[in-house]
Amino acid sequence: MAGEDERARQRLARAGEVIRLEASTIAGLEARLGQGFLRAVDMILACQGLVVVAGVGKAGLVGQKISATLASTGTPSLFIHPTEALHGDLGRVRARDLLFLISNSGESAETNALIGPTRKLGASVVAMTGGPQSTLARLSDCVLDIGPVTEACPMKLAPTASTSAMLALGDALAMVVLQERDFRREDYALFHPAGALGRKLMRVREVMRQGEQLPLAKSGSTLMDVILVMNRTPGRPGAALVVDAAGKLAGIFTHGDLARLLERGTSLDMRAPIDEFMGRRPKTIDPERLVEEAQHLIAEHRIDQIPVIDSERRPVGLLDVQDLLDVRL
Repeated sequence: MAGEDERARQRLARAGEVIRLEASTIAGLEARLGQGFLRAVDMILACQGLVVVAGVGKAGLVGQKISATLASTGTPSLFIHPTEALHGDLGRVRARDLLFLISNSGESAETNALIGPTRKLGASVVAMTGGPQSTLARLSDCVLDIGPVTEACPMKLAPTASTSAMLALGDALAMVVLQERDFRREDYALFHPAGALGRKLMRVREVMRQGEQLPLAKSGSTLMDVILVMNRTPGRPGAALVVDAAGKLAGIFTHGDLARLLERGTSLDMRAPIDEFMGRRPKTIDPERLVEEAQHLIAEHRIDQIPVIDSERRPVGLLDVQDLLDVRL
């Protein structure tokens, strides 16, 4: 048992050492931020095409993540593998593009082989490397220097601290560019429609019931007529919007209202005008408001439906709590 405890202690100590080494490597990047970083930001902002990221091995995997982060935050980007690029994928690069090459040593033959053909195409080159005097650095227009890095590998060989530094510096670059572009939550949601944020930042008009699914009844209609409207409207919304002679919202009547009337033992005249029973001041929302806001309204006021109205109070849609469940809010 004592031997097992000692082995566990050694494992945890080694893991902690790796984490501390990688953390200190990342922290050291801050002192290296300077003109090279600023130039890289300017070049990305000025790029009229794609930021084409490339690298091999672990640097290539880091490059895929950096490219994905750029693309999801407003900078069109793609990743190409240097070997595939040299066998035809270089045809994806145009003069308006920016080639972003990643190599810790700066002497990766496959990565460096892209520079000459890229220059012929007219594209610019940014390098991220730990070798500021390397071939890659010398042949690039701009260098992001991660500095000399001691790998956390016991043999000092496996890319560990260096790839962590590359990831951190790539994130820093993407976030500064994002800020310079004034990229907003709504913009982010456009690129993440299946994500939780994307769903919350959908507009009400995107999920509301409209057209033949919009249950409308005229003021003065009988209670029976309104119940039939609710039941016969496709999707059975459980509510009807009552409009006046000008087509403006006058009130709402729901299945919940009907249930409450019956629970009270009210003697209902099914031929009585709906105006006697409808709610006259329903909560409403504009079609351009966020679905997230509609969700708060429904939760705050404990209601199941919200009429969606235009600037002249004409109903253009109905938002049901089920519609929010359908988009998983």
